[in-house]
Amino acid sequence: MTDHSKRGILVIAVLLICAVLLVGCNGGKARSPEGDNTKVVSSADKRAALLNELDRKFENPGVHFELGQSYRGDGLWTQAQYHYSTALGFDPAHRGTQAALTKLLLDSGNEAKAIAYAERYIRQVSSSWKETLKLGNAFRDEQVDKLALACYQQALGLSPESAEIYRDVGYYFLSKNDKDVAKEYFKQSFRLDPRQAEVAGELGRLGVEVRMHRKVENQTEKPG
Repeated sequence: MTDHSKRGILVIAVLLICAVLLVGCNGGKARSPEGDNTKVVSSADKRAALLNELDRKFENPGVHFELGQSYRGDGLWTQAQYHYSTALGFDPAHRGTQAALTKLLLDSGNEAKAIAYAERYIRQVSSSWKETLKLGNAFRDEQVDKLALACYQQALGLSPESAEIYRDVGYYFLSKNDKDVAKEYFKQSFRLDPRQAEVAGELGRLGVEVRMHRKVENQTEKPG
């Protein structure tokens, strides 16, 4: 093979490599905007559907809450706060909205107002362990840990023999990957109510051997 032929092959090889790299880069650029547009359209479509729901029934606190979550997810905090406040205007006991508004205020740097709101919400539920637990779980979902734990402590003070409270606190610590503490709460929950298949399963995964109540064992059997 002559030197001229070798140079020709080398040039062709270089051109082919460049072409492959160029196609790869263009392909990446083409996919990225498409993915972003899909996300934007999905968010816009969801809000459009929710706004249509409000057209039919404006005094729907659940829809206002969902709109608030959608706007906050896109960083539109003013719109989110409006819908949270509107939701609470129609349902002052909407725990998810209470927790979401508190988190929004914390994220926006208004810590004093957030704490004042949270303390008021916790006082509102101080006579009901079920509502306190519901609020605690709402704060858990918003990852406001100190407030979630404050609610759990209040709930246990109101009903120290509630298997449901110990179960939910166990799940809280499990979500934090604190398996040792979660295990203790699950064990206490199961001691108070040994018919909980769900808790028994979690204990089994955490290495604790448990024996289900006979009634539940029968209920979980498939019909013949």
